[in-house]
Amino acid sequence: MNSILSHLKKRNRHNVNTFRNAPLAEISGSLGDLGTLLPLMIALAIQGSIHLDATLVFSGAFNIISGVVFGIPLPVQPMKAIASAAIAHRGDPSMPGVAGAGLWVGAAIFVMSVTGLLRWAVKVVPIPVVKGIQLGAGLSLIIGAGSSQLQPLGWLLPILDNRLWALFAFLVLIATQRLQRFPYALAFFLLGIVLALIQVIRTHQDLPWFRIWHPEFVMPTFIGHPDASPIYMAIGQLPLTTLNSIIAVTALAADLLPDVPTPSVTSIGLSVALMNLTCTWFGAMPVCHGSGGLAAQYRFGARSGASVIFLGTVKIILGLFFGSTLISLLGQYPKSLLGIMVLAAGLELAKVGHSLNQGARDLWQESSDRSTGVSVITRKLRNPSEEERMERWTVMLMTTAGILAFKNDAVGFVAGMLCHWAFRLSDRFIRKVNQVAGASERDPLLR
Repeated sequence: MNSILSHLKKRNRHNVNTFRNAPLAEISGSLGDLGTLLPLMIALAIQGSIHLDATLVFSGAFNIISGVVFGIPLPVQPMKAIASAAIAHRGDPSMPGVAGAGLWVGAAIFVMSVTGLLRWAVKVVPIPVVKGIQLGAGLSLIIGAGSSQLQPLGWLLPILDNRLWALFAFLVLIATQRLQRFPYALAFFLLGIVLALIQVIRTHQDLPWFRIWHPEFVMPTFIGHPDASPIYMAIGQLPLTTLNSIIAVTALAADLLPDVPTPSVTSIGLSVALMNLTCTWFGAMPVCHGSGGLAAQYRFGARSGASVIFLGTVKIILGLFFGSTLISLLGQYPKSLLGIMVLAAGLELAKVGHSLNQGARDLWQESSDRSTGVSVITRKLRNPSEEERMERWTVMLMTTAGILAFKNDAVGFVAGMLCHWAFRLSDRFIRKVNQVAGASERDPLLR
């Protein structure tokens, strides 16, 4: 118990000090993942697949818990595969069906966490495959921002949400990329709220009003419509959650925040499991952590758990006192601004691929130095050969290609692992041939 309390004190001392030193950066960073959260949350709420108020309250509570426990800007994101299936089969996966899918995933991740399967996966999945998943996720965010949010916009119409607004947001993003303390996400979030409010008033839609949250129990459905069965939705989500929301997010946290202790895959897995084993019973959206959200929040200034604690507090207040009355306002939020925020997040996530052959975790080796008479363990960076560099680069790109070509993390993972194993089998074969050749040279009878 004392060790747990000591751990929490250290994390929250870091949170408090970081927030005091750069409050605007932490607040701005907390809003970095809105480009992923808002479109899916609003679409599911409008079609009745989730309760908006319950989603805000529970995801806000999970934001606060994550910030306190982990001390890093760990996001709470929608489960994209489940959300996409629910939106694509509008009306078939009802609220109980979406809840059932979230429970299936939560139960599976819980079993994998407590049995050690997640720790085993980290050991057997090579770093080039992990980097490929991160690169693929980043490029997928960029492609999605262009195809679903920016490309459908016109140049001049609608007046409050067009490509000129997107161009303006992009130019400001480029101009301020070296100004780490500039609160880009905060400034453009407030601008987007103003534009959305103007649009709501112009179209005579309902403005947000005071409404106390009354929790509603939802009985999940575990086997539903054949085209959108909760268990099939969960099977589609499970590889994405395991690879991108647990394994990749821990690797990214180590890369982006080396001065902060990196959460273990088991702790992240238990967090994902417990979130979905609780919130879905009340119609809240199935959620997970994600490397894209972490990259987004880091890109816009977040460096500690204080950022997501702030975001969670705002979410809880909105969910408790406004709830579903926010749908009209959030539904009018400009896609032009959201699209640029998603694009920036994708770029930040894709950039981690550059360290594959220059400082990746598997290139660091421990060695013992006894030159002073005392054994000292030091860590040294191994410099891979040109051939090994190319092999690692090929595995990473094969993983990324599978993700982008089939729009499926599992396919990319399998492609990357097959490529990795092919190189290892080739190495074994070459060594065997060399051994036989060496033996034949030494023994004339074998010639």
